[in-house]
Amino acid sequence: MQNLTDILNLEDVKKLVDAFYGKVRENDLLAPVFNERIKDRWPEHLAKMYTFWQTILLEERTYFGSPFPPHAKLPVEHAHFGEWMKLFTQTVDELFTGEKAKEAKWRAGKMAEMFEYKIEYYKKTGFKNLL
Repeated sequence: MQNLTDILNLEDVKKLVDAFYGKVRENDLLAPVFNERIKDRWPEHLAKMYTFWQTILLEERTYFGSPFPPHAKLPVEHAHFGEWMKLFTQTVDELFTGEKAKEAKWRAGKMAEMFEYKIEYYKKTGFKNLL
């Protein structure tokens, strides 16, 4: 077993993002949703996720934008969010330990909760007033 460390730098963020999305791309429930949207733009998506998590976890402001709008019309349900969170938590636990690792899981959980709520809201309201 390897000695786990905390998420300390951009290389750690990249390791987390790459491992996590590697699992997503092979997951029976999540892969179709992600692959349909991202298609052959995975390198760009991963680069954006590096900056997003670098900004969130390392407080190095490299991500600019609004994370929710690209997700607003995804064909996802509660099960998708549960699976996403399971894979994210599993990936963090396999690779890291410490306060930032705990924070990553907490922030991912809050994000999933908020996205699920907002997606359901927009489905019910016909996507009015998105921004």
